[in-house]
Amino acid sequence: MVNNKKVALFIQCLVDIMFPEVGEAMVQIFDKLGIPVSCPVDQTCCGQSAFNSGYRDEAKVAARRYVEIFKDADYIVCPSGSCTMMVRRHYPELFHNDQKWLKRICHVSSKTFELTEFLVDVMKVEDLGACFNGKITYHDSCHTLRGLEISEQPRKLINRVKGVELIEMKDSDRCCGFGGAFSVKYPEISTSILKDKVTNIVNSGADVVVGCDIGCLMNIQGMLCRMGSPVKTMHIAQLLAGV
Repeated sequence: MVNNKKVALFIQCLVDIMFPEVGEAMVQIFDKLGIPVSCPVDQTCCGQSAFNSGYRDEAKVAARRYVEIFKDADYIVCPSGSCTMMVRRHYPELFHNDQKWLKRICHVSSKTFELTEFLVDVMKVEDLGACFNGKITYHDSCHTLRGLEISEQPRKLINRVKGVELIEMKDSDRCCGFGGAFSVKYPEISTSILKDKVTNIVNSGADVVVGCDIGCLMNIQGMLCRMGSPVKTMHIAQLLAGV
């Protein structure tokens, strides 16, 4: 039973620094479920930014620290498919020639889950008793969908929120153009991709676009604001917590 296990929260950098309400919503979700969680204060970045920019040695430093911090947890739950994919898929790649560390890395990475994946696949929970009156469309983040193959889990959770009408936008699995460093290195391409995504969101007729990665939502919300659109963004943790 999960209730008897140690569940630790791994909080993404953007959430920690800019959107702490998402982390607070996660705590509320687990409180609803009666599951005590810990949130190690000495946790740091997963190293994805360094990894994606080619700084593999620096990414290894972050990976080793992750292992040391979360090694005693039975489950590690993260509000970001992107960071979860870094831990589960790219950490083993970094240490494929280091058998001593590879064993430790694989042990901890296998216990790391994205929030909706953990709720639906591990906890077997779809209805958290949340309420929200409005039309919602869902954005499939690239790493969450393609890297972790998470698609149905968030939709199952959204559909069980009382008062919600889930409207599928056109090309919900299309990239929003953020990609972390990609949007900085290739701003013109990023903006063009984002325009297509936001057009589909607006045309869906939804009041809110929900996602599992705050980086995507921050990027989308920026253009929605610049367009003067009333459509808002919301991390799925906030929707499920009813905040």
